[in-house]
Amino acid sequence: MAVLAPLLALLYSVPGLCRWLARPYYPLSALLATAFLLVRKVPPLCQGLPSQREDGNPCDFDWREVEILMFLSAIVMMKNRRSITVEQHIGNIFMFSKVANAILFFRLDIRMGLLYLTLCIVFLMTCKPPLYMGPEYIKYFSDKTIDEELERDKRVTWIVEFFANWSSECQSFAPIFADLSLKYNCSGLHFGKVDVGRYTDVSTRSGGTGWAVAPGWGLRKTPAHSSARSPHQPLPSCCRYKVSTSPLTKQLPTLILFQGGTETMRRPQIDKKGRAVSWTFSEENVIREFNLNELYQRAKKQPKPREEAPEESPAARAPLPGETKKDK
Repeated sequence: MAVLAPLLALLYSVPGLCRWLARPYYPLSALLATAFLLVRKVPPLCQGLPSQREDGNPCDFDWREVEILMFLSAIVMMKNRRSITVEQHIGNIFMFSKVANAILFFRLDIRMGLLYLTLCIVFLMTCKPPLYMGPEYIKYFSDKTIDEELERDKRVTWIVEFFANWSSECQSFAPIFADLSLKYNCSGLHFGKVDVGRYTDVSTRSGGTGWAVAPGWGLRKTPAHSSARSPHQPLPSCCRYKVSTSPLTKQLPTLILFQGGTETMRRPQIDKKGRAVSWTFSEENVIREFNLNELYQRAKKQPKPREEAPEESPAARAPLPGETKKDK
């Protein structure tokens, strides 16, 4: 039974794995990650390559190349200790393998190193990792619609993810957040997303009178800093909710819990110096930190908002006593 369970799990995941490998990003990444191995080991390609081996065999690794590959394996093992999803594991292997390949090619021949580096840059600019397209129960907001939705019905609790498609951490967290939305979404608990990398106003505008995150939970008013903005014009989401969109930021993704239209909790937290506190975006951590089980039980008991009765038209009203159809 202990042998059959992993085997059945592997067979169950074969269709999804085939669809995953059919996307161009992963086969091309695997080709770039194993480029030096192919050049060094395939006989038609390795003939004539320089080697520091005592036997002079150009189709086998020399001692320095073995050291670099062992160092690569150690780094990948250390990085993958904090990985949650398969995509994160594969992404770490691809990224550090490309770095090791570049070092090995430059050590072998500077021209081969420049060629490999050019191929990696072209691949990075033209081939993007595929986005999650599976089932989800998530509402997508812009920098304007999020405020309208939070104010529309303050009885609804919202868990909103601020993300960017170029962030590998956001892409790895996407299936986890989608799965949480399918399990916990109800009339009183909703899930939403704001793409801070799509709307330019979210990441470029600043100033004005708005809300900023206080050192503890909740929001506080901030004074206006820009004369170009009307005092009645709302701040963009990145400024109101203090989510940095820098490529070097550690704040993507950011999960914020809104209750009564006000922020009550976020992960990752921001310290006094404005830096994000390290936090692992796993399904277990989200359920525990945001207390989703209790939120879900309370939200299910919340009555649905009553819809206003449509105004009765004169034609549908019954005639009053003594009133003829013509008078009506």
